[in-house]
Amino acid sequence: MDSLVSTQWLADQLGSEDLVVLDASLHLPAAGRDAAEEFAAAYIPGARFFNLAGLVDDTSDVPQAFPRPEQLAMELARCGASPESRIVFYDDSAVKTAARAWFLCRAHGLGDVAILDGGLGKWKAEGRELESGGAQPARAQSFSLPAPDRMRFKSDMLANIESCDAQVLDARDKGRFTGTTVDTVHGQPTGHIPGSCNLPFATLFNEDGTFKPLEELSEIFGDAGLDNDRPIVTTCGSGVTACVLLFALHLLGRDDTALYDGSWLDWGSDPRTPKATVSL
Repeated sequence: MDSLVSTQWLADQLGSEDLVVLDASLHLPAAGRDAAEEFAAAYIPGARFFNLAGLVDDTSDVPQAFPRPEQLAMELARCGASPESRIVFYDDSAVKTAARAWFLCRAHGLGDVAILDGGLGKWKAEGRELESGGAQPARAQSFSLPAPDRMRFKSDMLANIESCDAQVLDARDKGRFTGTTVDTVHGQPTGHIPGSCNLPFATLFNEDGTFKPLEELSEIFGDAGLDNDRPIVTTCGSGVTACVLLFALHLLGRDDTALYDGSWLDWGSDPRTPKATVSL
């Protein structure tokens, strides 16, 4: 299974025994939307709701921390998925949360995981079949997952300012990155980690919510000033849209990447961390 699948591919595959389709929608508080309620009203046939909002390690000091392996395994099993499943995530979110769900699985060692290109919006626009009322439960047998890799933390990011071993790529909009606008999303001081580059995640998509062609994606990442010979750590407001960058880089064949857990919510809330606010 490809990492990015089309609506036609998914329509043809629905009903396959090993296929698990999961709605990973999650919305910013300002959107005033309830993802679980919207799922119950309209979802792709056979899909189940993946509770991304609950997948946070509340024992960690990192805000919005990556879930523990047992948390993710339990949620996947609740949704009927196992390590042998082909899992397709989709969303209907402005912040493209299916990418966060995809990276959760990839970081915990699951390889057969994909994102539906264009998400629920494209599925609806094409007039494809929908179901409502809530999917039937389908719990799979419990299983274990390894600890996640490709994760970076504040100490790593502080050390990287000195070593410059990895490139840091920030998915937030230009205003929050440069410190010229107020952060209405997380209420943090704006700016960026010194030495990081900016690539707003929204630039990776076409108007219909599908990813731009690989050639265009390659140009966009090139224009951000990235070096192909150095690894990349992505960051954003809280670790969600940074996963969009990770997914796009994966499509381009780059998995020498990692996520800064907690991202700017972790960095910006600490008065001891250096912040840069220079213009691009």
